[in-house]
Amino acid sequence: MKILMVCLGNICRSPLAEGIFRKKADDAGFTCEVDSAGTGGWHIDEPPHLMSQKIAGQNNIDISGLRARKFRPHDMKHFDFVFFMDDNNLKDARRISGEHWVPEKASLLLDHLPEQPHREVPDPYYGDFEDYQFVFGLLNSACQRIIENLQRFGRPGE
Repeated sequence: MKILMVCLGNICRSPLAEGIFRKKADDAGFTCEVDSAGTGGWHIDEPPHLMSQKIAGQNNIDISGLRARKFRPHDMKHFDFVFFMDDNNLKDARRISGEHWVPEKASLLLDHLPEQPHREVPDPYYGDFEDYQFVFGLLNSACQRIIENLQRFGRPGE
């Protein structure tokens, strides 16, 4: 199974989601390829934001070796599931993908937590550490739900 997490710059939310999902998949015994990307190219080859690394580290997840990359049109063909942090990035990825867009593979990450009030994962880039903690909580819960659904049904949103 191949999973891609997508946000804007690929230094805050999506690498954190990548690290969380990878750890949960490993803990559950799933063999997965997990990656992340951004729809913008400002931070290509940069490591995750220091606060993303800090909150990940506090939860025994090491994302320090990840490097930002830009979402590519063929990502939609390569990955089985592509999870977006917000509507704008989903729309931008649809535009970038062009004819490679596969709507059945794409969803907002928080669509997998319908009981909570947030539809989008807020971007903590200009925030403080509490914002990163809040985002970690959302990502952690959504990734846990997807893993549980994969264990039960073999699909993230069943």
